[in-house]
Amino acid sequence: MELVYASGVLLAALAALLWAVHNLLIRIATERGSVGDAILVVMVVNLLLVAPAAVVRHHPTYGLTWEAAGAFAAAGVAGLVLGRICLFGGIRAIGASRTTPVVSASTLVSAALAVWLLGESLTALHLVGIVLVVGGVAVISWLTATDAGRDGAGGQWRALALPLGAALFIGIEPILVRYGLDGGAPLLVGLTVMMATALATYVGYRRLRGEALAPLRGNPILRWYLAAGLASTAGLVTYFGALAVAPVVIVIPVLQTSPLLVIALSAALLPTRLERVTWRLAAAATIVVAGATLVSLSG
Repeated sequence: MELVYASGVLLAALAALLWAVHNLLIRIATERGSVGDAILVVMVVNLLLVAPAAVVRHHPTYGLTWEAAGAFAAAGVAGLVLGRICLFGGIRAIGASRTTPVVSASTLVSAALAVWLLGESLTALHLVGIVLVVGGVAVISWLTATDAGRDGAGGQWRALALPLGAALFIGIEPILVRYGLDGGAPLLVGLTVMMATALATYVGYRRLRGEALAPLRGNPILRWYLAAGLASTAGLVTYFGALAVAPVVIVIPVLQTSPLLVIALSAALLPTRLERVTWRLAAAATIVVAGATLVSLSG
């Protein structure tokens, strides 16, 4: 059992790295590109890469019950549509290095729902780790508000609602995913249902709003959207793999190590006009990572 949990932690750590890269790519793309176009291209790339593999690997039975399909579909709407709208909007408004740690509050949502709905255990060390995560997020929120006051951008407080909304929706997603996986559904099939539902929902949402789906061919930003889609797909596959072998209260906190990776990569690769990385921000993100690590090691 310990070996199985260790493999889950390793997969979750790989997913954290891939999602950190994804968030930086989205930050670069949305400097001049559209958040809506970024979401759409990432969704299309996700589906095109995963669906054929699911069909070839699991045809003709697919091992999917109606209950599991419903859970995966709901996870797609929560995490891949609502979560991404808030996440991408937050990255564009306040940057990846601030948005990513705030989204780590999803740990609290996932842990609470896992204990309540899935019957998973929550130890004292888990609680300490969650407190550290939430405390680090609070500091980052304060730093963001301070920067807003210095820059004269009072809307930054309102912009914090975007990553907090992402934390809520992304925190709900793994509970639904775990329910689908516990029903015996194959990983790739579940991902395909999630991605197809998310894409159909988002396209329908844009059409209801009267937003045209403009062609992206020749757009210089397209390569950044596509790269983000590749990183996102790889991250989702490894994330599902982690959930398949380890409990939610172990997997999700490990994923929250991505803020420190985002900050390190931002400081090394991105210009200050895109990301303002300070030692206080790095310290707050380290608190988040420490809390996430504590939770993952206390299972």
